[in-house]
Amino acid sequence: MFARKIRIVYKNEPCPVKWLDNFSMRNFTNDAVFDDTIPNGDGMLEVGNRVPLEQLKSAMEEWFRKKGYIGKDERLDVAES
Repeated sequence: MFARKIRIVYKNEPCPVKWLDNFSMRNFTNDAVFDDTIPNGDGMLEVGNRVPLEQLKSAMEEWFRKKGYIGKDERLDVAES
């Protein structure tokens, strides 16, 4: 199910696992496409094959802004590792 390993970096540092865990909880994101995500440490997320990276990046940035983790114009670096 979790076939891909994704690296998430913010300001040249791995995103804290707390942020990733918060995002991965479906009751917060309310989007079924992200059901196949599980944090695996700071800056590491395991995802299923059906999770599109660009949509993941966009949704994470939006959620992290709502939570106050990142600023309005700040971006994440999301890539398969």
